[in-house]
Amino acid sequence: MEWRSFFERDAATVARDLIGARLTFAGAGGRIVETEAYERTDPASHSFMGPTARNAVMFGPPGRVYVYRSYGIHWCLNLVTGADGHGAAVLIRALEPLDGLDAMAARRGLDDPRLLASGPGRLCQALGITIAENGLDVAEPPFGLAPSDETVPIRTGPRIGISRAIERPWRFGLDGSRYLSRPFRS
Repeated sequence: MEWRSFFERDAATVARDLIGARLTFAGAGGRIVETEAYERTDPASHSFMGPTARNAVMFGPPGRVYVYRSYGIHWCLNLVTGADGHGAAVLIRALEPLDGLDAMAARRGLDDPRLLASGPGRLCQALGITIAENGLDVAEPPFGLAPSDETVPIRTGPRIGISRAIERPWRFGLDGSRYLSRPFRS
């Protein structure tokens, strides 16, 4: 798959299409089961007020990794979407651990696979992703990205953990997955 054109689309489309894809970092990772979309016109997006030193990667080439710290504690992994300079990204909220489980468990200090990467902070801790990866291309090592080889059932709902534009149905998840950060509302 040619990832550049995949990421040149709007964030909501990319967020939906990433469900089921396989993401790895330095040999650890798994199947993406939950994402959220953030566009430049979105008041909940880091890019809403324009470019800053923190969000500069969002205004660069699509397919780049945008890493930021949430609440001063957790790293969060985003993938830049749209055309160069667009200012949109997809937050990777959760994945089903499939590769490098021992390393992920050691980083997280627990053995329950369901809790290894079920949330953006947990995911980055399990994979060992920090600000050092900010700006890297997600389709090149140490990252690996492979499309799903099957059609997967997807749930859609409002984003979580934000206070603005929460009504937008830009949260996507693998229907029935036990690895989501939080269940979808019925």
